Amino acid sequence: MNSIAIIGASLAGLSAARALRTQGYSGRLVIIGDEDHRPYDRPPLSKDFLAGRINTADLLLETADDDLQAEWRLGVPAEQLDPQRRVIRLRNGTEVPFDGVVLATGASARMLPELAGKRNVHTLRSLDDAQKLRAQLLPGASLVVIGAGFIGAEVASTAKELGVHVTILEMAEVPLLGPLGAQMGAVLGDLHGLHGVDLVCGVRVETFHVTGDTVTGVKLDDGRELKADVVVVGIGAVPNIGWLAGTGLELGNGVICDSMGRTSIPGVVAVGDCAAWFDHRSGAPERVEHWTGALERPARAAVALLNTMSDSDSPSDDSSSELLDMPYFWSEQYGLRLQFIGTARGADRIQIEAGDPKDHSFLAVYYRDDTPVGALGLNQPRLFTRWRKSLNKGTVLSPQSVSLA
Repeated sequence: MNSIAIIGASLAGLSAARALRTQGYSGRLVIIGDEDHRPYDRPPLSKDFLAGRINTADLLLETADDDLQAEWRLGVPAEQLDPQRRVIRLRNGTEVPFDGVVLATGASARMLPELAGKRNVHTLRSLDDAQKLRAQLLPGASLVVIGAGFIGAEVASTAKELGVHVTILEMAEVPLLGPLGAQMGAVLGDLHGLHGVDLVCGVRVETFHVTGDTVTGVKLDDGRELKADVVVVGIGAVPNIGWLAGTGLELGNGVICDSMGRTSIPGVVAVGDCAAWFDHRSGAPERVEHWTGALERPARAAVALLNTMSDSDSPSDDSSSELLDMPYFWSEQYGLRLQFIGTARGADRIQIEAGDPKDHSFLAVYYRDDTPVGALGLNQPRLFTRWRKSLNKGTVLSPQSVSLA
C-alpha cells in the first residue's frame, strides 16, 4: 500500500494513524481535518476548559513519542470521495490520491433552525465552540440550556461554578431517559436542584424572544417566561456523512460497518462518531459517540484496512468474530464522577449493588432476564471498574466480589 488518507484530525483519526504505524505501515500517510487545530481532547471542553482551569495547549493529544511522519492538511474539509478514481477532493480543489481511507469525520451538534446564527446561542462540539461560549459565561448572567443530556448537564454544572444562573429545559419527564432509563435519570436529575440549577422537565419551548441577532428570553408552553443572556443547545449530534452520499458507501445512522470497521467499499474503513459498527450483542450496526471507542476501535480498523490492501492470502490478526467491548462513557457533574457501561435498552430491572443513591455514591446494575447488560456508577470508580471488566468478559460478579470490605 502506497498511500493512506485519514479524513478527520480527531482522537479517532489520530488513534488510527498511531495504529497504522504501530502495525508496520510505512507508506504515505495524509491526515485531513476541517478545523485548523491539531487533534485535541474534547471531553474537557464542557468542564475544565470551559471553567478556565486549563488552556488550549493542555487539550492537545499528540505526545513527544508520536512519530507519525504524516502530512497534515488542516482547515480544508474533504468534500468528495471518489472510490473509482481513488482520490479525495478537498474544498480548495486539491485532490489527494489514496490506496486506503480511514473515515473519522465525527459528528456535528444539532441546532434548532430558528436559533441558527444568533450571537448568544451556542452548541458545544469543538474548541472554537467552547472558546465562544466561555467568553459569554459571565458571573450573574442567565443561561438557558436546551436539553438535559450529558453536554447540557456538564455545561450547567460548569456555568453554575462560574456564578451563572442556570435553567435546563428538557422535553422528557426525566433527564437522560434514553441512556440511563427513567429510574436512574431521575436520580441524576436531582443533582441539578441540589446544586442550585433549575431543571424543568416535560416542557416545550413555545417561542424565543429575539432582538436583532440576540435571544433575550424563552417562553415555555406552560406560560412561563425565562430571561436568557446565553443559550446552549444540547440536543444531540448527527454523523458527518452527508458528503459521502452517492459514493456507494452504505449509510444510515453513520457509515455502516462490520465489527472491524470495514465499509461496503473495499479499502475504506470508518471509526469514531461517524461510524456504525456491527455489534454481535444487538445484532445490528450501532453508532457509539464515546471517547473510549474513538481511542480503542481504530486499532481493529487498521488491521482490517491493512489486511484488505495486502496481497497476502493469510491476513494477520483479523478479530472480526470477537465481541466488541460494551459501550462505555463517563461524565463529571457538580464534582461527581458518573460512569456507565453497556445499555439500558431492554433492561427489565435495576439493582443497587453498593452504596445509596441518596448519598450520591452507588453502583447500579441493569438486568435483562437476570443477565446483567449494563452498570452505572456514581463516585464508585473502583467497583465500577470491576463490573466493567466483568461485563466485557460476559461474567457475573458474585455478592462476595462486589463487597466494599
